[in-house]
Amino acid sequence: MIVYQGDPAGWETPEHGSAVAVGVFDGVHLGHLRVLSALHGNDNGLTRVAMTFGTHPAAVLAQGGAPTRLSTLKRRFELLEASGIDRIAVLGFDESMRDMTPEEFVDRFLVEGLNTRFVAIGTGFRFGRDASGTTDTLAELGASRGFRVEVVEIARREDEEIRSTAIRERLTSGDVEGAAAMLGRPYEMEGIVVPGDGRGRRLGVPTANVSFPAVLTVPSEGVYAVVVGIDGSDHPGVANLGVRPTFDGTERVLEVHVLDYDRNLYGKQIRVGFFGRIREERRFASVDELLTQIRTDIKAAARILDERTS
Repeated sequence: MIVYQGDPAGWETPEHGSAVAVGVFDGVHLGHLRVLSALHGNDNGLTRVAMTFGTHPAAVLAQGGAPTRLSTLKRRFELLEASGIDRIAVLGFDESMRDMTPEEFVDRFLVEGLNTRFVAIGTGFRFGRDASGTTDTLAELGASRGFRVEVVEIARREDEEIRSTAIRERLTSGDVEGAAAMLGRPYEMEGIVVPGDGRGRRLGVPTANVSFPAVLTVPSEGVYAVVVGIDGSDHPGVANLGVRPTFDGTERVLEVHVLDYDRNLYGKQIRVGFFGRIREERRFASVDELLTQIRTDIKAAARILDERTS
């Protein structure tokens, strides 16, 4: 996979032209896939490129800053490649890009950088200084610069638009099933397993303490049925996301008990896919009461995973 970054003057311009989908593509959800799929209906001789942003534009444009992410940039690359993209152009949205006119943006990145012949964008796409460029602006510029523009309607699920904002709302309310229906797959959190306090192992239920990037969207606190990706293999598990009130915890942590795995996970990069919420996090009167509930949670997780992965 070729990844373009930095000054487009140094990019390896596709000789026969490119078909480009432009967007943030955070999470590469079903709405994004609809835009990306438009690239496949064009001349097969064109190189398919996803143009995305390493820094979310809202970090510069919005008063409240950028929203939390639905995927790491690395995972976004993997999902874009899986969608059939040949190359990825990663733009660093900064003050200089914010001040570009629509014409400057098109000429620098699409024409000179990628030799663009076709562009796919979603409804409502805006670009250039003060968001002055619209889909009509892009079509007009394309007509004078040799590329065609297709505006793709926003995908819907049960009459609701599939947007990253809607997915984040579902996750923060604990509705991981609703989020998955919009993503087209379970929501995932990736991170490194770091040493914890060892309490789970002493209780006979060893857990992996997962340190995840702070930019990721965090589901509502609670207990979840999960699938854990370890070294390329998937394993069923149950995760607790919260502060562990039974032990007077104050810091939010993600702990995962892998049901069929007893090897050391310290230092490993793992991926936790959320398949279903079992219950809220709560304080228990004793460790024995907590252990009883954990055994119930493990059975519930196994049942949910059997229903949704079979």
